[in-house]
Amino acid sequence: MNPRTGATYLILGLFLASGAPVFADDPQFALSIKEHRFVPSELQVPAGVKVKLLIKNEDSTPEEFESHELHREKVVPPGQEITVFVGPLDAGTYPFFGDFHQDTAQGKLIAK
Repeated sequence: MNPRTGATYLILGLFLASGAPVFADDPQFALSIKEHRFVPSELQVPAGVKVKLLIKNEDSTPEEFESHELHREKVVPPGQEITVFVGPLDAGTYPFFGDFHQDTAQGKLIAK
């Protein structure tokens, strides 16, 4: 066996033996924007892992998913869906809002 090939297999074997997920998918959670409100307005996600938020805007106007605590700000065009990755999060509550309709478009992620 070529020494380089052996070293490659050794490194790969150690990585796999470490228990690290090689092809694990991030947990997904769906949010909708309807009538300038996030649905659901409270979304429970697991703490300690990266999560994928699928945010669909069902309104005829754009909205923004924004959170100072999550350090995210992304426009959701009307009738379209965006993906936002957050985390891993510590256990706690993380508010978010729609910047274009701050009076009604509010919600929070609750990491447990």
